[in-house]
Amino acid sequence: MRHYFICIFFSISVIFFSCKKSNPATIAIESEVSPSDIGLVTTNKLFNYWDESITFMFDVNKGNRALVSADGPLFLHIGLITAISKDENDWKEVATDWTKNDDAFKLSRQSDGRYSITLKPSEVFKGIAGTDVIKIALVVRNGSGTKIQRNRDGSDIYVDVTTKGEVHLSFLKPSTQPTYILTSEKEAYLLNEELAIEVFSTVAGKLSLRIDEVEQETVSNSSQHTFKCKFGTLGVHLITARIEVNGNSYEKKLRIFVNDKPEIAALPIGVNKNGVTIDKEKKTVSFALTAPGKSTIFLLGSFNNFQAESKYVLKQTPDGSTWWLTVSDLDFSKKYTYQFLIDGQLRIGDPYSKLVLDPIYDSNLGSSVAELPAYPIQQTTGQVSVLELNGTDYPWKVQNFNRPNAYDLVIYELLTRDFSKQHNFNAIRDSIPYLKRLGINAVELMPVQESEANSTWGYNPSYHLAVDKYYGRANDLKSLIDNLHQSGIAVILDVVLNHAFGQSPLAQLYFEGQTTSSNNVWFNMMPRHPFNVGYDFNHESPYTQTFVKDVLKYWITEFKIDGFRFDLSKGFTQKNTGTAETNVGSWSAYDASRVAIWKNYHDYLKILDPSCYIILEHFGSDQEEQELAAEGMLLWNNLNGNFNEATMGYNSGSKSDLSRLFAESHGFKTANMVSYMESHDEERIQFKNAQYGYTDGSYSVKNLATALDRIQAAATFLLTSPGPKMIWQFGEFGYDISIDENGRTGEKPLKWDYLSNISRKRLFEHYAKLIRLKKLNSIFRKATLLSSSLQDGLKYYTISDGNQTVFVIGNFDTVTRAFHITSDLAGSWYDNMTRSNLNWDQNSQITIKPGGYYLLSKTKLIN
Repeated sequence: MRHYFICIFFSISVIFFSCKKSNPATIAIESEVSPSDIGLVTTNKLFNYWDESITFMFDVNKGNRALVSADGPLFLHIGLITAISKDENDWKEVATDWTKNDDAFKLSRQSDGRYSITLKPSEVFKGIAGTDVIKIALVVRNGSGTKIQRNRDGSDIYVDVTTKGEVHLSFLKPSTQPTYILTSEKEAYLLNEELAIEVFSTVAGKLSLRIDEVEQETVSNSSQHTFKCKFGTLGVHLITARIEVNGNSYEKKLRIFVNDKPEIAALPIGVNKNGVTIDKEKKTVSFALTAPGKSTIFLLGSFNNFQAESKYVLKQTPDGSTWWLTVSDLDFSKKYTYQFLIDGQLRIGDPYSKLVLDPIYDSNLGSSVAELPAYPIQQTTGQVSVLELNGTDYPWKVQNFNRPNAYDLVIYELLTRDFSKQHNFNAIRDSIPYLKRLGINAVELMPVQESEANSTWGYNPSYHLAVDKYYGRANDLKSLIDNLHQSGIAVILDVVLNHAFGQSPLAQLYFEGQTTSSNNVWFNMMPRHPFNVGYDFNHESPYTQTFVKDVLKYWITEFKIDGFRFDLSKGFTQKNTGTAETNVGSWSAYDASRVAIWKNYHDYLKILDPSCYIILEHFGSDQEEQELAAEGMLLWNNLNGNFNEATMGYNSGSKSDLSRLFAESHGFKTANMVSYMESHDEERIQFKNAQYGYTDGSYSVKNLATALDRIQAAATFLLTSPGPKMIWQFGEFGYDISIDENGRTGEKPLKWDYLSNISRKRLFEHYAKLIRLKKLNSIFRKATLLSSSLQDGLKYYTISDGNQTVFVIGNFDTVTRAFHITSDLAGSWYDNMTRSNLNWDQNSQITIKPGGYYLLSKTKLIN
């Protein structure tokens, strides 16, 4: 029905055991039999009949505990798993509407704190025969649907149902979790601990018990029996109870986990503390995972059929934080898949995976996954890591790329998904001639790490070191980077390290309900700031700092990335300002701890790669950004609103003030701002021009040619002010599809045909000319601002560096404006747009039509 973060596990393991017989019990009366203790869900009857009323009792302190602190009423969401369901997630005949709070499915709170509801399945699911139903599937939610009660492992709740006359079995002991295949309520049993397994049947017959498909004991003519067993090996064991009556049989299965104290051993020299360490000479592979506070971790994989075997129990380092195992019998000509089994309850992929398989989303990738190992269906669930022992290194053509000066940067931000019809890295590589013609010298790729689902913006990451298969494989990305470097174009990677989403193994390791628990060494239980999504990293934690540094080092060393744009960098704080948007002001205030965190990361990166670009999406106080800029970091400088007001023709009240284009207005000594008038996060300039542009008589900004001329003027102000700049993809020809088309993060249509429009092509050529001027003339790096007037509709500034002076003026009003020539502007100028000489007399005036502009210099700019 839907995708959940943590999936249930299923595997069996060969064990050594011993069972002791107990005397067969007499046939019990059903009403006198009850479970041994209260679990997540109990019912008022041992066997739940399809055509009888059933009272469900929910203990919200069990399972994932998502509703422990829930306010307001709770509601049941219920459906069926039937004979035509594809799997346990394929709900049929869903009786409830998630968006409606129906009183018929409202739970009642009991005096003991539990919640109850009584219903008759045959009436809820009218017309459905009980014999077609395998299980009732349900979850409990709060009124808004933001908190959902499920099992401890994140799976839905399942309840058996039977019809009169059917043979049915139930486990009375041990107490169980209502997972699809029952799991013991007790998370783990100790090695050689005696376990009582009490089974009850609706009828008497030949009652037997198997453990991992090995028959243990059989009793005849019995409906209730207690089997007592001890387990001599670690791991997950499958218990199957069976009743045979008149030649027919019925089975019930239960999984338990057997645990023991781990072996304590230091991490071998040369083995990484996280991820996989491959020693091709010794033919060994070492697996390591940081997971303090856990009891047992098994390595599961295609090499052991994803079974928890004693041979694959990880050792624990003396400090208790790292778990590791070295395996020496793998075939280095093959690819393997693997996971970690945590305390017998949770299966996760390796947080340091370079490639992961997903059982749900990979099926939509088509032929691009043909070369990947097959997902191990029916062996495991959840994300699976891929171990490539037969991979080949990418043959880099550019070993040492000569990066552009940071202050010369013209960055082209693009989303791989929406830049081409093919939605992949190879299509961008094939478009490099277009990027060269435009002239940009850096590409900023929106996040390309593995994220939840396929078609996303990438700000919902799950595996920070894995390339998103939706865009291609690792070597495809390396080829793109290599070819961009050959063309003189740097590559900046947008990384998301403020948060991770629920598929992240780091989050899953310590889930409690729908939040991470206080035991999580990477994440806060609750976010500390507004605009957080997913789970909030605690950047004061040494565990988080290690992880972040490992992620950054990997992308620089393995992919030759030239720098990073850090998403939501202001969120790297432990100062709790609350999550409400009204708290943005206090969140943005100077934060010494956050500054220290960023200096730490900056210092690490500069040791690792002294020339790499470090760009922060910060939007903090000027005081804080001044300190970060002084360290050499670049700060995103969002001028979308101001520029768009100017292009639309709205200038009153300083709506279109462009003063923040200059370092002086930030209190910076140098232009350490990446200024832009469009980004992935902002509405498109031309969309708003067309929708809301000002009309003054016959002059209308809604007219396409008029609006594009005004964007030319805006681009002139942007690209000739000092410091690095950024362009959002297709802004160079006036892309006018709203950011909200197909949903904010939904796919947007390609408009390459726009370049056949003469006005749009002229805008592209104007961008190309400005970019060329910026790259070739050092004045646009760190010039001094001599004078400016940027609040009114008629805007100008003068900058100077050495023997060169540049004067830029533009009319963003909707009527012709006159400009008075002052003494400092009098004299000879070169018009770099018309390629002509001008001579202005003091006290004379010039007139500029709406949308008109000049780019003048004392001496001709290099072009």
